[in-house]
Amino acid sequence: MSGSLWLKPGTTQDTLPVIPRQRPTAGRRQSGPSRPRGCPGPRRPLAAPAPPATAVVLAADPLDELAGRLDALAAVAVHPDEIAAILESDGMTDDHIRLTYGRPDSFALAEDLYARTERRHPAPEAQPADPWHTGLAGCLLRGLVFALPGLAYVLGAPLLATGPGRYGLPPGTVPLFAGAVTGWVWNQALAHRAYTWLGLGDRHAAVRALLAGAPAGALAGAAAAVAAAGPGERPAALFGAGQALYLAAATVLLVLGRERALLVALTPLAGAVPAFRHDLPEPLRIALLVLSLAATTAFAALVLRPGLRRGARGRGGPPFAASLPYGLFGLGSGLLVLYAGADAVIALTLSMGPAEWLLHRFRAAGLARLRLLTTAYEFRRAVTGTLARCLGGYLAVLFVLTVTAAVLWPGAAAVSPRRVVSLLLVGAVLWLGLLLQAFGAVASAAVVCLLAATAQGLAQAFAPAAGPAAAGAAAVALCVLTRVLLVRPTAHRC
Repeated sequence: MSGSLWLKPGTTQDTLPVIPRQRPTAGRRQSGPSRPRGCPGPRRPLAAPAPPATAVVLAADPLDELAGRLDALAAVAVHPDEIAAILESDGMTDDHIRLTYGRPDSFALAEDLYARTERRHPAPEAQPADPWHTGLAGCLLRGLVFALPGLAYVLGAPLLATGPGRYGLPPGTVPLFAGAVTGWVWNQALAHRAYTWLGLGDRHAAVRALLAGAPAGALAGAAAAVAAAGPGERPAALFGAGQALYLAAATVLLVLGRERALLVALTPLAGAVPAFRHDLPEPLRIALLVLSLAATTAFAALVLRPGLRRGARGRGGPPFAASLPYGLFGLGSGLLVLYAGADAVIALTLSMGPAEWLLHRFRAAGLARLRLLTTAYEFRRAVTGTLARCLGGYLAVLFVLTVTAAVLWPGAAAVSPRRVVSLLLVGAVLWLGLLLQAFGAVASAAVVCLLAATAQGLAQAFAPAAGPAAAGAAAVALCVLTRVLLVRPTAHRC
């Protein structure tokens, strides 16, 4: 065999010449019989010498090398055919298997590999983390910080009633209205831009965007309040400037997740609770308002302080035009809330906490249905049911808050079925608009909310009875849009 070393053993026919023995020296005893000196002994054949010990090196089994290479794949196989498929996909032909591994085909080789490999099936993978999971407590906290600023108007109401009202509105309403609308539009667009940076994982860029946009928004809101002030409305203009500053600072704290700091800053407004029944001194009212505003501004400045450090400019952010629909949606929704009345504003703002939680629940349920359901029909049916339950839950919460606010708020309008229905329709418009905004369909939500706000304003001016009809039409339109856009599986993929 080529490459092997064969050793030929010796035989008895092979003889060597006899070598004469050495004469024994004197005094040494000679063993054996003596023979005459000079007479050679009989000639005897000598055995061939034993071959030296040599280690035999055996060739490595190619199957061992193949089993080691495919160990991870063969360990999780549930049948030898899976290993055979791997071998064939690796380009192994039956001829190669016969020559290299001595097996007739890939199936026989796969059975050998399957038999010699221990089964090591991995543990089931954990369910992916739900990015839309959120706690109810955090959402309720946000709803509380949305509603607490309403107490500032309770404290400031006597300060604003120093002049005649315009357009049939209470004194100071016009400058406050102008400053609030400007702040809503600006800060909604600014929040979208900052949230986009946070979604890209660049918190520093989000802070810098807020650092540049928040002061500009405060200045724009204050300028609008001052410009809209009429004779005798200077206190309202000052209040509107403070309102614009608060809106900018609160936007910073809410976007960057500092709700607790904002709650602490709003704590002085709790001094307005006695003002529901008793007349507070004017210096005390001003002190509580200024203290809360100063605390909110200070907390926002501390949060934005890292943005003052210079950093390398990263990739370009979202286009400014992409944030415009969010500002328009803020305008439309804000107008709808203002038209509802003071007690309704409190109920709607408090309901924003549960509304946010239900929005997260809807998105989380959509992701769960994607993993569990196998047909588009089942998915549409499940999402439609989830949408109905979430919207119904929000309207139930809003109804309870509406009744509570009407009972506790001083001077609130009487609770009537027509008023409750109108408020619930406005709440449905807001929740469905927020849902569409969460799924990126903010342009449609903004258009519907603006049209509804315009119709609501015209109805209050010329035909108050048509107010619920405008909100109802908007709610129906948003229901249709939501049903069409959000029952598709592709809309729920992150």
